[in-house]
Amino acid sequence: MTAYLNGRFLPLSEARISPLDRGFLFADGAYEVIPVYSRYPFRIDEHLRRLQASLDGIRLANPHTPEQWRAIILRIIAAAQFDDQTLYIQVTRGADSKRDTPFPSGVAPTVFLFTAPLISPTAEQRASGIAAITAEDIRWGRCDLKTVSLLANVLTRQLAVDAGCIETIMLRDGFLTEGSASNIFVVSDGLILAPPKDQRMLAGITYDVVLELAAKHGAAYAVRPVSEAELRSADELWMTSSNKEVLAITTLDGQPVGHGALAGKPGPVTRQMHAWYCAFRDEVMRHAGS
Repeated sequence: MTAYLNGRFLPLSEARISPLDRGFLFADGAYEVIPVYSRYPFRIDEHLRRLQASLDGIRLANPHTPEQWRAIILRIIAAAQFDDQTLYIQVTRGADSKRDTPFPSGVAPTVFLFTAPLISPTAEQRASGIAAITAEDIRWGRCDLKTVSLLANVLTRQLAVDAGCIETIMLRDGFLTEGSASNIFVVSDGLILAPPKDQRMLAGITYDVVLELAAKHGAAYAVRPVSEAELRSADELWMTSSNKEVLAITTLDGQPVGHGALAGKPGPVTRQMHAWYCAFRDEVMRHAGS
């Protein structure tokens, strides 16, 4: 498997960084994950803009122009043995000669990319939905930046694994923020509710697509704070991410999501949004291949 590290394309097994790299010592860096369908990086421009925003937020100069990033990304994708991929990009502040917290001067950033097979939800998960739990959001105050400081996300996600669930939905001060590795949408009386973009959550690329599709198709939606009570009384819940796309959450903290005959099942708004998303994705792919 081919990786890219600081200007070199090399086997992933041979990629090495210094133990003094600030990403290793301080989680001082940013990253992106781009889904790749049939060797086409989906919404690459939006991902690169979000990478730029994260680098700006941690005051780290972008080592490449968008054109340079695109050339590196396409070469990595072409070198993979699989068509559908998850592309990982990481930029850290680099390796100094000492361990010291202030920004070092004259140190080149560390740039690392690799791909892995894209792992999508199973047919069973699509048909039945997945289980999630809730937990207090214990992360820092700049969750809008996609940084490599992910220990709180790791601990929160492990709670889901320990409970035999797929995702942990985080709550802060009585309001929904996001999942440990996803954005969360609530449906109440046919209205799609999404938490607003602020420093408490990472605005996902798929989150943006969902809101664009809701607007395009005339679905009722609102972007505003979503209370814990609204989350727990929702008619439908779904999660979005680059690899999950739009995936129904049908059990929350051991209780079925929804009411009546649809309780514990993917609801009609969720199914419709997933269909819209798939059609949009496939249309983008058709244009990319033409």
